[in-house]
Amino acid sequence: MAAAYKRILLKLSGEALAGKQGHGIHATTIHQIAADVAAAYRTGVQIGIVIGGGNIFRGVAASSDGMDRASSDYMGMLATCINALALQDALEKQKVPTRVQTAIEMAEIAEPYIRRRAIRHLEKNRVVIFGAGTGNPYFTTDTAAALRAMEINAEILMKATKVDFIYDKDPVKHADAVKFDRISYLEVLNRDLKVMDLTAVSLCMDNKLPILSFDLTKPGNILRAVEGETIGTIVH
Repeated sequence: MAAAYKRILLKLSGEALAGKQGHGIHATTIHQIAADVAAAYRTGVQIGIVIGGGNIFRGVAASSDGMDRASSDYMGMLATCINALALQDALEKQKVPTRVQTAIEMAEIAEPYIRRRAIRHLEKNRVVIFGAGTGNPYFTTDTAAALRAMEINAEILMKATKVDFIYDKDPVKHADAVKFDRISYLEVLNRDLKVMDLTAVSLCMDNKLPILSFDLTKPGNILRAVEGETIGTIVH
């Protein structure tokens, strides 16, 4: 099937790369994710990726333990760069041309983030991985994903998580959790649903960028999402 979108921004959580081991980078898991992204890439869709760093270091958790918030956030940004390089390697093993751009300059390992250059890479059918979040402390990689999606003119922000739908409460803890197929930005904000952080949702709402939240752990779901199949929850 052909892609339902011309250009997407895929947000991957760092925790997803840890697989069942819960921390670090699990080789089998990252290769499965890369294979799924490669399958989606072959439909002709242009793909930008923002990746978190929670499998290596969580800035928010460290700051709650007394570390300076700005310092811990910068450490978290560096963790996202480690994940970006690991994902780039896994994608290139799948014969997918990939570029890493980082919001903090580190010339020896990646390009600096330059919007026009990123768009040019996408037009040349390269997957672009955006590392180091927004480059600013106090902003999450969710916000970075919303920002980059807007900057590269993506048609949709796809948030790949460990949960299949958005629920009104945690489905792991509550058997009576109700799932949503479609939900409005305002309802997400008013109910304080933990889909993405509130800044990211507000940014998407202001710019009318739809968010699709779906389960990354099921092989083939990225391809299904790109082809426009009905999976996960759409925030609109």
